[in-house]
Amino acid sequence: MPFQTIKPEKLSQAVTRQIELLILRGILRPGERLPSERDLADQLGVSRPSLRESLADLQNRGLLVSRAGAGVFIADVLGSAFSPALIQLFASHDEAVFDYLDFRRDMEGLAGERAARLGSDTDLQVINQIFLKMEAAHPKRNPTEEAALDAEFHLAIVEASHNVIMLHMMRSMFDLLREGVFYNRKVMFKQRTTRSALLDQHRAINTALMARDPSGTRAAIEAHLDYVGTALNDQQKADHNEAVARLRLQQEQTRG
Repeated sequence: MPFQTIKPEKLSQAVTRQIELLILRGILRPGERLPSERDLADQLGVSRPSLRESLADLQNRGLLVSRAGAGVFIADVLGSAFSPALIQLFASHDEAVFDYLDFRRDMEGLAGERAARLGSDTDLQVINQIFLKMEAAHPKRNPTEEAALDAEFHLAIVEASHNVIMLHMMRSMFDLLREGVFYNRKVMFKQRTTRSALLDQHRAINTALMARDPSGTRAAIEAHLDYVGTALNDQQKADHNEAVARLRLQQEQTRG
């Protein structure tokens, strides 16, 4: 018969599995600090020796990292998504920017469709709360705050799609975006018209999501990222034209 003896699971293994799932599902994020050993053992209802055994296992496998005097943190598991050489290559070629936007357009469009169909009411509430923060931040004209909320909004949609592979892949992509590898996001907030248009586009995405309209959500996301691509292309042309104009001015001044 194909039956096997059931072996009782060690408490440390149960702790390990729970922490693994929290990392896998994106609930515990890279860089986040775990509670103190005493608090975490109390929350999990296990002894501190069992907890230590689990934490040691997770650290040995690179999922957690211990910092002297600071505590135990979720490791930056996304850092290995791209090699340093490839990151440098991305940063040095403009065409990577537009390939990146095309990739985001396709993946986030799919994530938006899934979020509208599969996201829970709580998922949508999280997305809506972030959008309300975006509206509140708009009059402040703080590009750093707006850019951070923009990324948070898009990642919340990916989280609401409930696909862990997509979640971790897109988080790694947004980490490169935050580091300015693909483009400086603050460029998108230079002009009043651009800022207002971007907020309106996020409102359209949010409205479609709240209505649980999969095709409408995807269309709104695609329209938004098409706009971003056009705006960045226009900015590149404007920067190039300005550089040429300065050369002309410099040459004209030498003629004077």
